[in-house]
Formats: sequence, structure tokens, C-alpha cells
Amino acid sequence: MTAPDRIVDLAIGYMGAKQLFAASRVGLFRALAEGSRTVAAIAATTGVSEQMVRVLADAMNAEGLLDRHEGRYSLAPDAAEYLTGENDLAPFLTFLNEISYGHWLQFDTTVDTTTPGDLKMDEGRWQTFMAGVMRYNALHAAMLSRAFDFTPYRDMLDLGGLSPEFAIGALRANPTLTARFVFAPMATQGITDALAAAGLASRATIEPAETETATPTGSHDLVMVNHVVHRFTAEQNKVILTNARAAAGEGATLLLLDFFLDDDDRQRRIDALHAGEYFVIDGTVVYPESEVRGWLAGAGWQVREVLALPGSPRVLVADAG
Repeated sequence: MTAPDRIVDLAIGYMGAKQLFAASRVGLFRALAEGSRTVAAIAATTGVSEQMVRVLADAMNAEGLLDRHEGRYSLAPDAAEYLTGENDLAPFLTFLNEISYGHWLQFDTTVDTTTPGDLKMDEGRWQTFMAGVMRYNALHAAMLSRAFDFTPYRDMLDLGGLSPEFAIGALRANPTLTARFVFAPMATQGITDALAAAGLASRATIEPAETETATPTGSHDLVMVNHVVHRFTAEQNKVILTNARAAAGEGATLLLLDFFLDDDDRQRRIDALHAGEYFVIDGTVVYPESEVRGWLAGAGWQVREVLALPGSPRVLVADAG
């Protein structure tokens, strides 16, 4: 006889998510940054009742984010790294709670009509949206820097991405690398500020151009196209990847980062969930990896490996033919 655990765990998954969002919002994880504490001590720090602290702390203990011993709670290693301090994913969790979660309430209509939901954005919601997306991109960039060796390269093109963090991570990993950003004009100030804050402005140039029509050319030995594919149509992506190849020297490497659907016996979960997220949010598409490989081959790129980044998209690593 089989057991219903997987079905029940999936069905009640939103309960854990909402308690994670609340725990982050009230500062429960930050309250434990200096070490283990009791419910009473956490309540005194966060200003939340002891009853609700116990509910949240026990939920996070059940999920493995907190350890509990003799009535004292402490951070598990991943919670310590990603829910406190400079890597705190709090802005991303706020986005999920305040923007994404409510938007998923429209998902039944999206399924029935193949139409995205209505974001109903104002200035404040856009700020929350962008802060969350950029913090999540920073996580992706950190995972990429851990998984890929940037040291053999000298001249990088970052084409059309959403965040400068990927290139900044590469520049930090390789002090002889230079970067050329060809991003949409609206991103120029953000890139400028990020490079200045990182002390890397002297090693980078910025050339504003719309991603779907940019023709950078050149002979770069490394090209990055991050979080681009899902934002454009198939025909636009073919052009983008062809233009990326025209900017690469022979034997150059392409890093194509995004979520993709696969044809394995078991679909990677994070990609499949983002297929729903992207479409219900704004109608953008998580494409099958097999389809994207076809575009790459047609543009003169040959995939040599796939990096599945923890908690992040996958990266198709390709060589210029």
C-alpha cells in the first residue's frame, strides 16, 4: 500500500511558505543571528507574541531551517547564510509574499484561459518587485561563481541580462577579466551604480541597446546571456543568440542562464514551478531545453555541459563553433 505523504506535503506547501515569509518579515531569523534563544527572548526582540513565535519557530524547525534543543532555537547553516546578514533573501521573500503569492490566486483563471493574471502594480509594488527579483538574481550570480571557473577568460560580453551581479561575480573571480555590458537603456544607471559600489568601474564598459535588436559584434572569449530567454519569443531568441555568436571569437564560451523544461524522466522541480510563476505573472515562457538547444545550434553554438545551480536556474554552457 502506498502512502499519501507526498500528496499531502505538496497540498499544504503554501502553509510552510507563508510561515517562512512571516518569520522573515518579523525578524525571527535575525533574532537568532548571534546564537540560540528561547521563545521568550525571541518574542522580546521581535515584538511578536510568544504564542506566535512558538508557532513560527516550530514550523521553521519542522522545515529544517531552525534547530531546537531544550527549548532553545538556533539557525541551521543554510538559514544562517541566506536568511541573515549580507546574503539575506528577505527582499525576495517579501516579493513572494506581497506580489507573487497574491498573484497565484489568479492561477485557476490563467489555466482556464491561458492568460496571465493582472499584476495591478503601483510604484510601491514595483519597488518590492524589483528588490525581490534583484536579490534572487544575486543568489543566482553567487551560485554561478561557485560552479563555473572564470579564470581562463579575458574579455567578457554580458548581453541583455537583468542584473549586473553575474558579471561582477566574474570580475571578482578573475582580476584580469574585463566586461562589456550591452543592456537595455533603462538598466544603465543600475549597472553604473553597482560597478562603482564594487570598485570595478575601470574594468567595464556599458553600451545601452535593446536586447532583441542589439548587434554588439566583436571577438569576446566569454559571452553571458542571463535571464533573457524566457522574456522573448522564439524568433527573437534566435536573433539574440545569433547576435551573441557574432560577438564571440572562435572557441569562445557562452553561458546561457535561465529556467528550462527538460525531457528527463523526472522534471527538475524549480524549473517547472517557475514555468507557472513566469506565465501567471506576465505571460513570459519557460522554454523546453531541447528547443533552446536547437536555437543554439542554428546560431553556431554547441552545448558542452549543463550546470544545475542550487536554488537557481540551470546554465547551458556552449562553445562557439
